[in-house]
Formats: sequence, C-alpha cells, structure tokens
Amino acid sequence: MAELVYAKDGRLLFTKEMKEEYTLLMPQMLPVHFGMFRKLLELEGYKVDMLNTNHRGIIDEGLKYVHNDTCYPALLVIGQLIDAVKHGGYDPHKVALLITQTGGGCRASNYIHLLRKALIKAGMEYIPVISVNLSGMEKNPGWTLTLPLIRKMIYAMMYGDLIVNVANQVRPYEITKGDTDQMVEAWEDRLIDGFQAGKGMSRKQMQALFARICADFETIPVTREEKVKVGVVGEIYVKFSPLGNNNLEDFLLSEGAEPVVPGLTDFIIFKIFNRESDVELYGGKKLKKAVVRLFKGYIENCQKDMIAALKNSRFRAPGTFEEMHKLVHGYLGDGNKMGEGWLLTGEMLELIHSGVPNIVCTQPFGCLPNHIVGKGMIRKLKDDYPNSNIVAIDYDPGATKINQENRIKLMLANAKALAKQEKAAQEKVPAGAAL
Repeated sequence: MAELVYAKDGRLLFTKEMKEEYTLLMPQMLPVHFGMFRKLLELEGYKVDMLNTNHRGIIDEGLKYVHNDTCYPALLVIGQLIDAVKHGGYDPHKVALLITQTGGGCRASNYIHLLRKALIKAGMEYIPVISVNLSGMEKNPGWTLTLPLIRKMIYAMMYGDLIVNVANQVRPYEITKGDTDQMVEAWEDRLIDGFQAGKGMSRKQMQALFARICADFETIPVTREEKVKVGVVGEIYVKFSPLGNNNLEDFLLSEGAEPVVPGLTDFIIFKIFNRESDVELYGGKKLKKAVVRLFKGYIENCQKDMIAALKNSRFRAPGTFEEMHKLVHGYLGDGNKMGEGWLLTGEMLELIHSGVPNIVCTQPFGCLPNHIVGKGMIRKLKDDYPNSNIVAIDYDPGATKINQENRIKLMLANAKALAKQEKAAQEKVPAGAAL
C-alpha cells in the first residue's frame, strides 16, 4: 500500500507511487467531452473511471455529508463520489477523487474543501483528493497537467462541442434509433487515436476534421419531420449533466422536441475574457491582459472555424462569442461574472435571435448568481421579446421529477400552439407577396 504523505497545509497528497496503483474517480458533466478527457488521462498513464451513476442514493449520500444550504451541484458531485467509493466495488484504499477548482468567486471553488470535510465525516480521510486547476492552487507529486495534455483537452473540448451540436440536430430525427450514438462513439475513438499520433491539433487539421464530422453526421438517414426546438441554459453542471437535470435532454426527446444546448467553448472563452475585463475594470498588468487576449483570440478563431464548418453543411450554426457579447449590452455589464454571469443571459438572447424562443432555464438550489442572471432576467427578456417562451425549472433535493416535467410540458404545449399559429399565418400569405 502506498505511503500516505501530507503537504504543509495538512492535506493528503497524491504521490507518484499512487499514480501506479490508484484508480482516479471523476464525476461526469458532459458525456462526450468528459469521455474524451478520460481517455486522454489514461494515455498519460492514469487509471481513470468516469462515474455515470444516476440514482436517488447519490442525493441521499450528498445530504448526509453536505449541508443542505450548499448549492445543489456540490451536493450531487460529492454524493456521487462518496457513493462510488462505498458501493462501486472499489478498494477504498486504492482510489483518489478528481474535482475541478476554479479559484473564482463562485462557491464551486470550495467544492474540494467540502469534499475533504465529507470524507473525514465518512471515516475515509485516507482518500486523496486531486484539484484539477490551471492556476497552480494545489499541486500533487503524482498529478501533472502538462502543456501537451492541456492542449489536447482544449482541442477535445472544441471537437466535443461540434459533435454534440450536430448529434442534437440528428438524434430527434434519425430513422434508425442508435445511429447517432454510434457515430458519436466512432468519432470519439477516432479523435483520441489522432491525438495520440499527434494529429488533429493544428487549426488547418482541425478545419478539415470539422468538415468531416459534419459530413459524416449528414449521412445518417433522417425524417423530414418538423419538431419544436427547445434551448437549455443554466448553471453549467445542471445545464449539462444528466444527473443534475434529471435526464432533461432525454425527456425533451421523448416529448417530440429537439434539444438545443449551447456548448462549452463559450463558457471557456467567457472565463478567459473575465481575466481581461478584470484589468479594464479594476486595473492590473497590461502584459497579463495582452497574454489573456492572445489566448482568447486563438480559441475564438477556432470557434469561428467550427461555425464555418456548420454553415457549410445542412446544420444550424451558433453565433460567435463576440456576437453574443454584443447582444447582452444594455442588459448586464462585464462585471456580472460570478457563476455563469452575463453569459447565461447572453445564451438566452442568442437562442431567441436564432429562432429558438422556447427555453428551459435550469436553476440549481443555492446558486445565487444563477437566479439573478437566469430567472431574474426572464421578465425583462419577455418584455423585449413577447414571443419568447421561457420556463425556469428548479433542481434541488426536494424537487420531484414529475413536477419538473409537468412544468416543461406546459411550456412545450405553448410552444407547439405558437408553432401552429405561425405556420397557419405563413400559409395565408399569397405566394410572391412581400413579407
């Protein structure tokens, strides 16, 4: 058994010896993206399991070890990790837990401390917790985010966004159920194999792969049926995670809707942009601002490549980060950046402007910023865009799935009624008449 080594601040370290023997358990937020992240970590020599568990016991474990006033995503993530250690068939003395740490003002920065506190309460303080961060906040001898690995993860994020985008536009209409999921899995494996061979990690190669991904998904046979499109926004974990939103996308599919989920790339650009705007708002080193702007510009250019590939296919393309930033002017300032900040309002505006006025705003309990820039902005958006059809759905330990689904069904009924009215109005317009 690996020797337990502690840092000067008292935390248990993940050592090089542990890297050889231990299995890293990581929560799952985005199935496609995190699936590729897991494979990339395995190629670096880590043993990694991504947790896909989804049952009531996870919430019960979270309630047992996390204060019920803490934000719901923290309760879920910590509950899922502890449930896996207890009931996942692992040797608890041979596992380590992965959790992200941003260092920002959001309480997500404290999840790692809440997790360590929960492990002590559960009598499992011998389990190391690894902080996944880019700020050098916590370091471990057996864990290193190398620049090549970070680079691969950034590319995996953008490929993941494109795959999820086109998959969401095909899955509701596929003639043979499962075709889309098979294509997703095939491209995940193809991209990881390419990364290992040093391919797919330049803009020129990425542009070619973006086009090939779109072309491959276009080959999946689909119906010509028209379905109501429903945007999904909210706090990042509950927006993306099937565990966090009670399998919201599957429910929308079962109700005959097409889920439209803004990607992760905008969120990453938003976080980088905040470092730039901090210098403008509060002062700071111009060199830092220049470096941050350079990094942001590169990812924005990659995002534009993704958008160009979509526009050259039959698929709808989202707008750029810059376009979304312009849309939110007059609603929120750049200083609104806790949690999802102005980006959440920006995503709702982008959906409305792109012809998706039907929106589910996922609201996790205990997320104050999300309630302000999400639910708090809905009335203003409805005043400015009367045809917008937005419903805020609360997710917390006491919320029942049936209540959440019934509220979404009411929104969908309204969406379908509006779609019928618009279709009838269009049919009454004589051919060739000016619109």
